[in-house]
Amino acid sequence: MSAAYFLARNGVDVTVLDESGPAAGATGAADGAVSVASKQSVDLVRLAREGVATYGELASSGVLAGLFHSRPTFLVAANDEEEAVLVAHGRMLSENGVAVELIGRSASVAKLPMIASPKAVARVDGDGHAIGYQIVDRLWRSGGFPIWRAARVDALVSGPAGVAGVVVNGRKLAADAVLVAAGSGSIRLLGLESDTRSRKGQLVVTERSPGASRPEGPLMSARYLLSKGGKAKRSFGLVIDPLRTGQYLLGGTREDGVDGGGNDLAAVRTILGEAVAMLPGLATLRVLRAFSGVRLATRDGTPIVGRVADIANLFVATGFEGDGICLGPAIGRAVQRLICDEPQPVDISAMSPQRFAVSPRFA
Repeated sequence: MSAAYFLARNGVDVTVLDESGPAAGATGAADGAVSVASKQSVDLVRLAREGVATYGELASSGVLAGLFHSRPTFLVAANDEEEAVLVAHGRMLSENGVAVELIGRSASVAKLPMIASPKAVARVDGDGHAIGYQIVDRLWRSGGFPIWRAARVDALVSGPAGVAGVVVNGRKLAADAVLVAAGSGSIRLLGLESDTRSRKGQLVVTERSPGASRPEGPLMSARYLLSKGGKAKRSFGLVIDPLRTGQYLLGGTREDGVDGGGNDLAAVRTILGEAVAMLPGLATLRVLRAFSGVRLATRDGTPIVGRVADIANLFVATGFEGDGICLGPAIGRAVQRLICDEPQPVDISAMSPQRFAVSPRFA
């Protein structure tokens, strides 16, 4: 949707084809974190900073007015192992221009009294929050382009320039260029079965907190960083997000090879137990609902963005896993510049499709 917005604004005739409807997938079930703090490579940190800046520009210009909110993130270590991870991660962020304040045990008690006995805390400034389905709706309404709902793209159509269009619901639709930005749906269109996998995440929402002391930004366990790069079939990485509604959003899981959504009691119980252990005040709140979403992850943990090799007019932007909300607008603008052959101020070479064996599916 971000790419469509920037293309339309640039005078390109754009049509969005959606197998279901806007934000019906992971975007509609996302936590809304626009987070530099969680990024674990230099390339992703730089892109995340560009993502935050793009949100700020769109909010200031009025396109996303009232939908993006700046806030810090607090990384929390509960033991020596997590503290080592936190310190190393904080150093990497600082070396790449991110404002990080390391807070020891005694100081954290004074600054964050609601947290239960942390070993150490790192405050990361420059993060933000944006609700995915609201962003999608605003970009669509601001861009003025059509969306075809229930439009399943079955294959690409070959032509002299590479791609001449797509087959949608059994009908050929002509196009001068095609961008595949379909999350898990990108797998079959681009032959990415061996290089990507589906990853489910489960989250929990509480009732409103009645005037209790609340952190000014999300609390992220240092184990979240470990879970992000982990190889286990199911791992947990705690994030406690104080929402503007007064509720808390608690997450979450990373579950590989899961194609369907849904929650299970064991996962919800673990999330709640870890959340109360970090923030004891949560024990007095009731759970309103649990929900989940399925995201597309790549084999190396880096999204796939760019022009497909040997096909001049086929582009891809997929495999963002949990980073799609943060990177979406910045990558959308980068893709627009790539398609329109404009100067590219953002280095997206680390995300090149050329590192994988992309095999487009032609009719």
